[in-house]
Order: sequence, then C-alpha cells, then structure tokens
Amino acid sequence: MAIKVPAMKERKSKAKAPDHSSAQVGGIALLVSMFSFFYYFQHSALLLYGDAVAHINIARRVFDSQTPGPLQLGTVWLPLPHLLTIPFIISNSLWQNGAGGSFPSMIAYVFGVVGIFRLAQIILESASDAETPAVTIGAWTAALAYGANPNLIYIQTTAMTESLYLSLFIWTVVFFAEFIRARQTDPSQAKLSLTRCAWCLAGAELTRYDGWFLAGVMGATVVVIALRRWRSSEDNDRILRRAAVKFLLSIAIVPILWLAYNRVIYGNALEFATGPYSAAGIEQRVGAPNPALHNAATAAIYFLKSAQLNMVPGNWGRFWLAAALAASALTAWKLCPQAMPILFLWIPLVFYALSIAYGSVPIHVYTWWPFVTFNQRYGLQLLPMLAVSAGLLTVYISQYALKHVSLARHGGKLVAPLLALVVASYASVWNAKPLCLQEAQRNWNIRNPLNAAVQRVVSQLPRRSRFLMDIGEHVGIMEQAGIPLRQVVNNGDRRQWKRPTDPESLWERTLADPSRYVDFVIAFDGDAVDRHVNKANLSDLTVIHATGQPPARIYIAKRAPNQSR
Repeated sequence: MAIKVPAMKERKSKAKAPDHSSAQVGGIALLVSMFSFFYYFQHSALLLYGDAVAHINIARRVFDSQTPGPLQLGTVWLPLPHLLTIPFIISNSLWQNGAGGSFPSMIAYVFGVVGIFRLAQIILESASDAETPAVTIGAWTAALAYGANPNLIYIQTTAMTESLYLSLFIWTVVFFAEFIRARQTDPSQAKLSLTRCAWCLAGAELTRYDGWFLAGVMGATVVVIALRRWRSSEDNDRILRRAAVKFLLSIAIVPILWLAYNRVIYGNALEFATGPYSAAGIEQRVGAPNPALHNAATAAIYFLKSAQLNMVPGNWGRFWLAAALAASALTAWKLCPQAMPILFLWIPLVFYALSIAYGSVPIHVYTWWPFVTFNQRYGLQLLPMLAVSAGLLTVYISQYALKHVSLARHGGKLVAPLLALVVASYASVWNAKPLCLQEAQRNWNIRNPLNAAVQRVVSQLPRRSRFLMDIGEHVGIMEQAGIPLRQVVNNGDRRQWKRPTDPESLWERTLADPSRYVDFVIAFDGDAVDRHVNKANLSDLTVIHATGQPPARIYIAKRAPNQSR
C-alpha cells in the first residue's frame, strides 16, 4: 500500500490540473466571430435576409411602437431571440445597421463551438480508451469542423435564429450526456446535469419549433429511464425520479404557455401554425413548389442534401454523410445502450423530414429540381452531428492504427484524409461563396429595389411625420430611413383577441379616417392598407414601381407641412 498511495496522489493531482482547452476554443471562436462580423458589416451583409430584418423590428416594436408591450412579439416566431435582442437595439444606430441583432447570434456561436468541443470530449471519454491527448485532439477536430463552417460563420453575424438554437441544442445534449454518464455513480451530479439540460432545452423550445420536437424525444427518453427505476426504494433512485419529474414539468411548461398565449390573444392555440403569417399561410400566398410534399422519405433526402451542401459544394458531401454514419455506428457499438447523445444529434433529420413533407417549409437545393436555393440554412441543423463525427473518427482511426503493429507508424496518414476533408471542404465553400450568403443576396436583390425606392421618398418627408403602413413585409423601410416605429401606425396596433374586427383599435380607426391620425399613407398593392384604407381624403403623392414587386403608393393624408428635407 505504501507504493500505491503516492501513485494515487499523483493521479489525483493530475486530475486537478486545470484544463484550459475550452477557454482556448472559446477564445478562438470569439476571434472568428468578431473578424467575420466586421467583414460582413463592411460589406453591408448583416440584413440581407428578410427574416433578419423582421426579427430586429419585432424586438424593436416591444418598446418603440404606438402600442408598445409584449404583445408586439407576435405569434409566428418564438419570443426568446427577440427578447435577447432588445438590449442591443435600444441604440438607433445598432438598430439601423443590424449590428444589434448580430450580437446575440455571435455570443451563441461562441458557446456553440465550446459546446461541440465539450460534447466530443464526453463521448470520446465514454466510448474509447484513448489517452487524454487523443481525446483532446478529437474534440479540437470537432470544434474546428463546427466553428469553421463558412455558412455558419455568415449566419452567426445576422439576426437569424439558427446560431442561437444550435447553441442551445448542443448544450442540451452536452448536459444530457453528463446526466447519462453520472446517473449510475453520482446521483447528485446527475440531478444537476439534468436540471441544466432542462434549462437549455426550455431555451431551445423558446427559440425554434425544432426544440419542441427535441423536447418530445428527450422527454420520452427520461420517462423510460425513470420508469425502469420507479419501484426502487434506494435513495439514489428516488433522487433521479424527482429530477426526472422536474425535468418533464420544465420542458412541458413552455409549449403549454405558448399555446395558451395564442389561444387567449389570437383565439386560436395554433395561430402560429395556421394563421395568415404562418409558414402555411405564406405558402398559400407565394405558392413555392415543394418537391417533397407529403413524402417524408423524399423530404429527408432533400434535407440531407442541404446539410451536405452546407459542408461542401457538389456531391462531395456524401463523404461527410458517410463519416457521420460510420461514427454513429461505431459509437453505438462501443457505448450501447448509452449512445443516446450521438443519436440525439440525428433528431433534426426526423423533424425536418416531417416539416418539409407536411409542415409547409420546403427546401430547395440548386442541384435538384427546381434548381434554386431556398431555406438552405435549415441544413445547418445537422452540422453538430457532422462536426462531432469528424472528431470521433479522428480518434477511432488512431486507436485502430495503434492496435495493429503494421499500421502503428501510419496512424497519422490514416487520419490525414479526414482532416484534409475538413480543410478542402471549407476551402471550396469559401471559393464558391457560402450558399446561405448566396441565398440571402438573392433575397436582398429581389426586395431591395422597391424598399430602397420607397425609403428614398420617405427620407425626404418631414422627420416628425406620422405614417400608416402595413409593416408585415416592408418594415425595413422605416428602419433604414431612421424613422422610429412609434411614428408608424401599423397592423400590430390592434387588439388581436377582438375578432373578427376591432373598430376601437388605433389601426382600424386610422384605416377609417387616416387624416385624423397620420400625415402619410404607404400602401403596397394588395396589402391590408391598400384593401381597407378610406381613400376619400387622400391625395396621391407618388407611385413607385420595381421589377417583380407590387407597386407602392404614397398618399398625403392631410395638408402636410413643408415637404423639404
């Protein structure tokens, strides 16, 4: 025993040695995030997505509106991204240039990279007998594959929700993996991990509807684990059962509250899914083709293709998919039945297969009919799976080489093709331009000519003018013109629970008698203002046309003050 004690102490001291790897990963991710932000800011690329503009202005309306308050959060998009954006867009300049919407995404990106690093560490420590340096190398490879993805690097500089959701998704799986690992030996730690998992999962549920599906799968998994020990009287099992009940309640409350909110405010618990501004409502108006309609298998293929094209152009993405399948199979074989963390990373495939086929959210890839790019960013949801797979295979291949004397000297050569795949893939994406950026630029080129033309006219009107406008699709006009939204009477200025109409609301009173409330009326052909405003006391100021867009008409609602700058 006298010989063993020093060895134990030595191991214990080594275990306590601080590991700064996560901090280093986070530091590098922060530098990447900041550099990319300044690059895209200089190239005016932060607000190319129409959805990014909408997210910023939904957040702005909460405090800058004729009727400010939480009801301005609306129904279609979940509220957490907008709530996190509010502190950053109080500044008018950060609101106008879009930077205020970038900051939450950038912070989430950094946490997401660190989360991938940590998740790869946990899985490798459980599924392999590799030494700590090998595990660290595998984790670094996973973090590189995730954080260096060109499409994600662009998306995280915008106000889009993908970066935030991915971070919450990743950390949900991280804490669940810690729970699985600790539940047999350390119930207190397992309880803490499950609680943290619940908080991250609730955040994911408040960010994207993907999180609801994730919560259903994880909730079912926790139920199965709890039921297997339900009759046990051991203290450890009682602790885990109570933790499981709290977990289920925590993740159930979010969708329940959101459904209740929609039922009370909009009279329809599923307003976000069936209302006029839902994906289904937009599809009916726009009529975008869905090549996978009512076919989940075809939808899954389109989603996988989108995920591959986010990694590398053309057909080379098949190697990434093959790597992910191989890593999942090897991990399941090594960890069975504790391979749930790696399997959870495949959940987006199931969710999007169902959503594309039955939920009015088509994905188009330029290599297949209809040969355009649409909703390409959805494929990023599989990036955590592909990135972790790269890290896992790096270690698995190295281990295989070390176990075979004839291959021991060639371990580096066996791993090199995998690392080369990461570098070559992303180099080719940068060379061709990230598809998410290409799609955003096409989006901008379609809507900007009309918006910019209207903005130029609006900017020349007196600064304190009041406007009537349906801001559903054109709110960016006021943002870019620097006109506070409290000077705009819009379709958010009504009590949604008053159905079918609300004659006493500011919105409908202004439609009935615009000259009483506003100075100018902006109507786009076919929108709510164009269809319902009383034009008896309006006089034409100008009509603006843009190719492929409905014309915009600006009316004088009463004798306007001097219309010079």
